[in-house]
Amino acid sequence: MRQYVVDAFTDKVFSGNQAAICVVDEWPDDALMQAITIENNFSETAFVRPLDDGRYYLRWFTPACEIDFCGHATFAAGYIVLNFYAKDADHVVFATNEVGELVVSRAEDLYELDFPAYDLTQVPVTDAMEAALGARPLEAWMARDLLCVMDSAATVRSLEPDQTAIEATDGMLVHVTAAGEKGSGYDCVSRSFGPKLGIPEDPVCGSGHCHILPYWADRLGKQELTAYQASRRGGTLYGRVAGDGRCVLAGQAALFSVAELVV
Repeated sequence: MRQYVVDAFTDKVFSGNQAAICVVDEWPDDALMQAITIENNFSETAFVRPLDDGRYYLRWFTPACEIDFCGHATFAAGYIVLNFYAKDADHVVFATNEVGELVVSRAEDLYELDFPAYDLTQVPVTDAMEAALGARPLEAWMARDLLCVMDSAATVRSLEPDQTAIEATDGMLVHVTAAGEKGSGYDCVSRSFGPKLGIPEDPVCGSGHCHILPYWADRLGKQELTAYQASRRGGTLYGRVAGDGRCVLAGQAALFSVAELVV
C-alpha cells in the first residue's frame, strides 16, 4: 500500500497540518485502516480508491474513529492525486460517504477545495465553556462543531484549554477564533481542539474553517478572507464564502514522504 505524508496549508514541511494519504485498489478492512491511522498518529489518515469513472472515493480516519468529513486531508488527497495520479488534470472529484462530491482544483501555485459551509446557530455562552477554555468567549455558535469567539487574537494564542472539560462540551470539535491583529494581513486567527476524536489540538482544521470563515464573512461584510491557524505548527488558509452555501478554501502543500506500507 502506497502512503504519502503531506503538510497541508503551508509551503514548507514541518508546519501546516500533517495528513497521511493511502492510495488503495480495494478497501482494506476497517480495522486495518484504523490501525494504520493509530500507527501514523496524525490528526487524520485518508484512504483514496480510484473509481472507473475518473473520480476517487475518499474516507477519513482519526486515531479514535472514522469521521464524516476532514478538510485538510481532502486538500492533501487532492494534492497527491493531481501530482502523482492525474498529472494533466486541473481538478479531481472525490466521492464520499456523507458529504457528497468534493472537488480539489489547481489554482496557479495554490490548491482550492470547494466545501459545504456550515449553518451556524448562536447559543448562550456558559460557565462550562469558560472553564474548558480558560477564558470567557464573547459569543458561541453551534453547527457540527462549537465555535467560540474570543476578545482578541492574543487570547486565542495564549489559551491552555482543559482537554477533559473540552471533551464534555457540545459539538464534535471546539474552535476558538478572534479578529486578526491589525497589520498582520489576517482577517481572523483561530485554534481547533478535538479530544473526542483523539486530537488534543488540530494544527490546521479545514472543516473547522467551514464554520469560522462564514462567521467572519458575515461579521466583516466580505467574501474573501485570509485566515491563520495559530497552532504550534501554524498554517494559512485563503477562503471565499459564496452565497450558495459553499466555502472555498485555498492554500499550499508540501510533500514530506512517500512510503510503501508493509501490512
